[in-house]
Amino acid sequence: MRIVLQRSKEAACRVDGKVTGEISAGLVLFVGIHGEDTEKELEWMAEKVSNLRVFEDEAGKMNRSVLDEGGLVLSIPQFTLYGNTQKGRRPNFMEAAAPEQAKVYYRRFNELLAEQNVHVETGVFGADMDISLTNDGPVTLILDSPKSQGNG
Repeated sequence: MRIVLQRSKEAACRVDGKVTGEISAGLVLFVGIHGEDTEKELEWMAEKVSNLRVFEDEAGKMNRSVLDEGGLVLSIPQFTLYGNTQKGRRPNFMEAAAPEQAKVYYRRFNELLAEQNVHVETGVFGADMDISLTNDGPVTLILDSPKSQGNG
């Protein structure tokens, strides 16, 4: 599993001009599901995202998590995070989970975040989405589950 996490001041997802998810200050997650992911990777990543200290405390140090800041997340499905561009000029997406599996796992990941007391707004799986956000910092991190790092 791979996530591009961005700390944001505000963010929204629109499909066909209609807002499907919107947050004030919080995290925007672009979520990629690998073809070999299991429930274990989803659980690990939900715990990591919920508790990752990327918000500044009173001293200006990143010591606060999204839970400490009110728990707002905009989660966007993003299969292109597993685009391989090593050969040729067109990315291949062989490592990404099949759409049926990815849709189930994406929903489950969002449920796991909610179980961690995170308020989750979402994009629409498989739709053409327009994402707007104001990156705060900017703070952008790439998170890979241990399995995707070769540690699982």
